[in-house]
Amino acid sequence: MFNPGELWKKRLNAHIKETSRYLRFMFNDHLAFAMLFFIAVFAYYYQQWLQDIPANFPADWIMAIVLGAVTTYSPVRTLLQEADLVFLLPVEQKLRIYFRNSMIYSFIIQIYVLVFVLAAFSPLYLAVYTERGSSTLFYLFLLLLVYKGWNMIASWWMLKLRDSMTRYIDHGIRFFLTVMTIFFFFQKDAFWYVSMTTVMFFGILLFDYYFAGRQKIILWDLLIEKEQARMQSFYRLANLFTDVPHVRPKVNKRTFLVSALTKYIPHKQDSTFSYLYGMTLIRSSDYIGLYIRLLLLAIFFMLWVENLWLKYVFGLLFMYISGFQLLTLWHHHRTVIWLDLYPIDESIRQQALFKMILKLQSLKGMMLSIVLYFAEGIQHLLIFLVLSGLSITVSFTYWKKRHMGSSLNNR
Repeated sequence: MFNPGELWKKRLNAHIKETSRYLRFMFNDHLAFAMLFFIAVFAYYYQQWLQDIPANFPADWIMAIVLGAVTTYSPVRTLLQEADLVFLLPVEQKLRIYFRNSMIYSFIIQIYVLVFVLAAFSPLYLAVYTERGSSTLFYLFLLLLVYKGWNMIASWWMLKLRDSMTRYIDHGIRFFLTVMTIFFFFQKDAFWYVSMTTVMFFGILLFDYYFAGRQKIILWDLLIEKEQARMQSFYRLANLFTDVPHVRPKVNKRTFLVSALTKYIPHKQDSTFSYLYGMTLIRSSDYIGLYIRLLLLAIFFMLWVENLWLKYVFGLLFMYISGFQLLTLWHHHRTVIWLDLYPIDESIRQQALFKMILKLQSLKGMMLSIVLYFAEGIQHLLIFLVLSGLSITVSFTYWKKRHMGSSLNNR
């Protein structure tokens, strides 16, 4: 006999086992150290900044918008699979318990994110609203919990509508009302404004319930598409740290960059993998975007921190992380068996990848040196160039021994 509760337990256990396996690779020693370092430095400068916070700083709007975005974004993890479109369709009417459990699970998981963001804003809240006690944070948390639950219910009801524009408009209205409610909470004597936006939000809930109630069937294709999109996002992130066979690479045209690459790389046999890795870097959505984001983060932290040595540390640390992520290009085409037919030695493949990473790391080192030049002067540009060169040399020696060596032996 079909038991929807047991099916949910099996799906949840498999999901936790799958994600935890990749999370162990993602939060390895390198990333854990980097995250602890970033958190420690950020907490220190955050505390220093709070002591001299400008009087006209729009803390209420910033907290309201960020908390509103986190509260409004309330996807339901159904853990559905493609085969469910065939095998669960006949028992659709019996899946009420399954979807109820999926909403409870989604709500609990998203509470952790909400708590983390609220905890990050707590020092700012107490610094701006000195006349209020920490107990008001608890009331704010309760308000956010209620709105999170309402937003999740509304998101679930909206998944019964196929019109994407209606869903986007509904999400936008709920986001606006959530932000305004949180903003009014920060103001003095604004109880009636909070009550007004809450009543308006409840009206949106009734509207969603009415339109969802007119749709009696489950849009299986939409639910499966949403679930697969979320899992693919996780797999693409995990693929930057380890091998993920489930990932479905997304390819972009980027005609200008491709044409520039084809002119730059000679059409010779020993340049085959230089061309392949270069095209993969440009056309894949995973690598070039991450490279640019890490560069921008490095520039931000180097300009933000005041301590000179921390500027060096941030620059070198982001360079190492960027190079480490680019190493995963080696595994990008692992499932394409035709590459093994190429009459090209394994060492030439490895050399092609390291040459490309060397050029990208050198370019990043030069750009960060220029940033340091404008921030501190010409002497620090030269010092960072030397340090980045040493960092690249040491990193390449380590990567060849530990990562690329083991990869070659496993092929």
